[in-house]
Amino acid sequence: MIKKIGVILMNGIIVIDGWKAKIRFSAAHVIPEYEKCGRLHGHSYAIHARLHGSQDEKGIIIDFSIAKKILRTIANDLDHKVLIPNESTVVTTKQSNQSIELQSLGKTYVFPASDCVLLPISSSSAEHLAEYVLKRFLSELGSDHNLNQVEIGVDEGYGQGAWISKKM
Repeated sequence: MIKKIGVILMNGIIVIDGWKAKIRFSAAHVIPEYEKCGRLHGHSYAIHARLHGSQDEKGIIIDFSIAKKILRTIANDLDHKVLIPNESTVVTTKQSNQSIELQSLGKTYVFPASDCVLLPISSSSAEHLAEYVLKRFLSELGSDHNLNQVEIGVDEGYGQGAWISKKM
C-alpha cells in the first residue's frame, strides 16, 4: 500500500479522499422531492474517487495529479454557488441575463445568474451530483488512461454521501 496526502493505492485501486485531498466545495440547493430538504439550505461537500485499473510498464494506473486536478476543477466550478437541476420535473426556472428565478414547493427564489450553476441533472441530491461529477470526470479525462472502473462519491458532510460507479 502506497500513501500520499488524500490518495491511497491498493491492489490496482487508487482511492482519493476528498476531505483529506481538499477536493471540497460549499453550495446551496433545494430538493423539493423531500419536504425538509425542499427549503433552501447548503452543505460543505467533498468529492471522492476510487479509480480501478491496470498498471502500465512504469507501474502507474493514472497520474494522481491529473485525476485530482479534474476533480478540483469540478469542485471549484460548484463552489459557493446555488446548484440548480436543469432537468427537474419539480423545479422550474426562468433565466435572464441578470438572474435566475427558481420555483419550488410554492416558493419563488431569485438569484443573480452569476451565483448559480445550472446542472444537467434532475435533482441536486448527492446521488445526482455524484452522477454529474462522474460524467464530467470521464469527459475531461478522455481516453488516455488504464482505468477499467471509476467510482465517484459526493458527501454532503463528513460521512454522509452517495456513490456511483461505471465500468469501462
